[in-house]
Amino acid sequence: MVDGGVPFPMLSDGGGKIGTIYGVYDDAAGVDIRGRFIIDPDFVIRAMEVLTPEVGRNPNELLRQIKAFQLVRETGVVTPSGWESGEPTLTPGPALVGKVWEEWKP
Repeated sequence: MVDGGVPFPMLSDGGGKIGTIYGVYDDAAGVDIRGRFIIDPDFVIRAMEVLTPEVGRNPNELLRQIKAFQLVRETGVVTPSGWESGEPTLTPGPALVGKVWEEWKP
């Protein structure tokens, strides 16, 4: 990783091929609109966000989500809204249904 870089691959899509597949290519402008996709090692899209060019994306939220997806994949727990690394998680199952707010105290 280069100083100031990110610890995961990023790419550009000069020809719009990838953007077309993911539905974010703007034919009229000839560019992809702002989109980010979190794809797991099995090539399953776990999260996506698409914004028009006027609004920027939040890299802190992206990193939070990547950490959450990695933890979920490794442990089988689930992470509540706004979960940060090191905070309590939840155990999925029928007993949790309708009781998240009883179990999770933000």
